[in-house]
Amino acid sequence: MNRLRLLFCGTPGFAVPSFQKLVSSSEFEILAAYTQPDRPRGRGQEVSLSPVKQAALTANVPVRQPASIRLPDAEQELRRFSPDAIVIIAYGQIIPARLLDIPRLGWINLHASLLPKFRGAAPIHWAIANGESVSGNTTMRIDAGMDTGEMLLQQALPIGPDETTPQLAERLAQAGAQLVVDTLRGLASGQLTPRAQDSAEATLAPILKREDGQIVWERSAKEIYNRMRGFTPWPGAYSEFRGQLCHLSARPSSKSLSALTPGEIHAEAGEVYVACGAATTLHLSHVKLEGRKQVSAREFANGARLQPGERFGKA
Repeated sequence: MNRLRLLFCGTPGFAVPSFQKLVSSSEFEILAAYTQPDRPRGRGQEVSLSPVKQAALTANVPVRQPASIRLPDAEQELRRFSPDAIVIIAYGQIIPARLLDIPRLGWINLHASLLPKFRGAAPIHWAIANGESVSGNTTMRIDAGMDTGEMLLQQALPIGPDETTPQLAERLAQAGAQLVVDTLRGLASGQLTPRAQDSAEATLAPILKREDGQIVWERSAKEIYNRMRGFTPWPGAYSEFRGQLCHLSARPSSKSLSALTPGEIHAEAGEVYVACGAATTLHLSHVKLEGRKQVSAREFANGARLQPGERFGKA
């Protein structure tokens, strides 16, 4: 069988296992890797390469970084490549409808959810934040909508009760690499039948905003903890203490603080607890006040000299 001629579009680390799986297989020829332009990152604003670009350079695969894939020059080059399929994973640019006919097998996307659930930019974050116990990957042909294309293959993975977004993303990325290979094989052999999504069952996973990390103490401790896990590392989980912003780490506790109002702090025997909604409690582990280093909950309580009735949140 002739090797499938592929283009690969991706940017973050989540896309790298799939790229590496494809580039190491004799079944596929990756003609070029498309990734976002190099941009300054971090405090020093040093220009750094995307993980996919680093992987492509290591594998001696040509790299393309158009400012916009919508530009006429970018479109012309895509058409000159005449690929059998284009694999697109967290590329970071919207593909206009006029480009969808370029590959004969379609643009094949790996989406980190069990579609039609959690369509959007942050499916892993919102699955954890919403308290889901199962997540997974879906391969699909992209269309003109947002994650609305025909589904090809799916795989389900359990979400650990304490698993964070980076931990689950790593497992999904590794598992998804084989799913991409199986999808391309099935399409090439004609043995894979696309399935339409049921939009009536769709849920959304919008891009995260900073305010998503603000703790609403009227939520239950489990709900707050799920959001802490899902919004790691950004925007995290934060509140206010004495008018100062602070990021918090905590776990649900069986301790009863039913006499306290949500957000109220209780220190006892060197441990620090916070009352939450539905008569539930969080056991605080770490606090990071804005502009300071992270400290243990005990250090925070000792330094703050907590007074009875003090609470997190706006006064």
